[in-house]
Amino acid sequence: MKIFAIAIAFVLFTSTVAADPVSEVRCREIGFSKAAERRDLDAFVAFIDDDARFAGSTGVRRGPVEIAAAWNVFFEGDGPSIRWRPRFVEVLQDGKLALTRGPYRMLDKDAEGNRVELWGTFNSVWRKQPDGSWRVVFDAGSPGVGEPDDESRAILEAEDDC
Repeated sequence: MKIFAIAIAFVLFTSTVAADPVSEVRCREIGFSKAAERRDLDAFVAFIDDDARFAGSTGVRRGPVEIAAAWNVFFEGDGPSIRWRPRFVEVLQDGKLALTRGPYRMLDKDAEGNRVELWGTFNSVWRKQPDGSWRVVFDAGSPGVGEPDDESRAILEAEDDC
């Protein structure tokens, strides 16, 4: 019985110690992108903090309802598609806030119906929730200048391990 209790304590201790906030946030960011890739608006909104701010070229959107309305074009069947992946993930020492940054690629059509590929960089700030999950509180992106580098392409084309 004593060995069983020690084994249970060991499992509980190692699972607590093994929790890696960088990996958690990285996988949350990838899940956020995958919701947009699947055009699943409900799943996308579930990643957004109630007090979130998304800054874009047309201004700042506040809260999940405004943000969803601004992003709605990505959830329409014939709308543009978007994919992003984190290159960097940093979590503050206290484990309450995190930053993700990496490349994004948007595929759309121009006025003549030709396929257009747009690249850029996104930045997201994540806040740990009372239930232990992470939700995005700030998000902004900037368009790239010229063609993306090979590393950015590789990040977006890599298999996800989340």
